[in-house]
Amino acid sequence: METLRLVLLFVHILGYAALLGGLLVQVRDDDKRVNSLMRDGSGTAFLAGLLLVGVLETLGSPDHAKIGVKFAIGLVILVLVMVNMRKPSIPQGLYFGLLALTIANIAVAVFWSPAHA
Repeated sequence: METLRLVLLFVHILGYAALLGGLLVQVRDDDKRVNSLMRDGSGTAFLAGLLLVGVLETLGSPDHAKIGVKFAIGLVILVLVMVNMRKPSIPQGLYFGLLALTIANIAVAVFWSPAHA
């Protein structure tokens, strides 16, 4: 079960790497758009995260508050990406919002750690 957890965590991280890469690759472009890296990355990260929570539930009691926050942010990212997939361009505000949400979700994963005794 530990191996499955590590594999899912790895895939989850790769998903966020793809999403962030898809955002950063167009940071200097005037016209921003939802690209395939953003679509595939957000979907992969979200699905792997859901599966990871299932595995974590079998291994013990995960931090449900952290999972809830990451789930909410990830769902908002996924919906915004999918709704704007076919549009030729997206507003600057939406682009920077997606970038901020992506970075926030990564920050929650890194900095929200369990309390140490």
